[in-house]
Amino acid sequence: MHIGFIGTGVMGLSICKHLQAAGHTLHIYTRTKEKAMSLVESGATWHATPVEVANQSEVVFTMVGYPHDVEEVYLGSNGLFDTQGAKTFVDLTTSTPELASRLAEVGLSKGLRVVDAPVSGGDIGAQQGVLSIMIGGDERTVAELLPLFHVFGKNIVYQGPAGAGQHTKMCNQIAIASTMVAVCEALTYGKKAGLDLNKVLESITQGAAGSWSLTNLGPKMIDGDYAPGFYIKHFVKDMGIALNEAERMSIELPGLARAKKLYDELIEEGFEEEGTQALIRHYKKQW
Repeated sequence: MHIGFIGTGVMGLSICKHLQAAGHTLHIYTRTKEKAMSLVESGATWHATPVEVANQSEVVFTMVGYPHDVEEVYLGSNGLFDTQGAKTFVDLTTSTPELASRLAEVGLSKGLRVVDAPVSGGDIGAQQGVLSIMIGGDERTVAELLPLFHVFGKNIVYQGPAGAGQHTKMCNQIAIASTMVAVCEALTYGKKAGLDLNKVLESITQGAAGSWSLTNLGPKMIDGDYAPGFYIKHFVKDMGIALNEAERMSIELPGLARAKKLYDELIEEGFEEEGTQALIRHYKKQW
């Protein structure tokens, strides 16, 4: 197929490589062309605007930073909804449920199909092609897209109508937020108790405390490796969306609020471009 892809960041780049390896022809757009040169060298075609990508594609995936970026890519000047080509669009960005529903409605009025399909698994999951994909939208459209989802995903679950994918991703981010605090506190306790932290991880990652964050990010915290698999700035964006949705639903999420406060402080200290495991910086002050 001719597939469009908007946004080739940490995770998007790996997803594009999987699509190329599966034999699909890629049409791509990024704000900074240089970031996509490895894909161009592998046969992808770079275009100057989103609508040019859509005009040459059958299906278009988007994976950008923030909800306002999603809105601009779809509804802005030379945006995807000006298409004369693709009729099916999949937003992999973690965005707001409201925007996902609105894009589906506006798309439908134009004869277009829009699916929200945020992913989880970070750079490692993207590289290995085993992302968890949470999908909202028209169920028949989702069924047609499954062969493409299987190219870069492993745990693929249809959640319900438009916006349901984004709501599910909020559940994912809420669970991660408090887990990250717990991982940092466990390592800090182990350090102060004089334990070998790598041996601690060897034990607790295999027990009831085991989690993706503990296994994959715990070692990086110990080593002081803060290279981003998922940026702090994007995680804070996600937590903000979740807190806004929680307020709208009249529920309190104190664990999420506490985690966001800690990450907000890291941004104030200038660490927004680091990975989420840099939360340990707060705790290493006690080591």
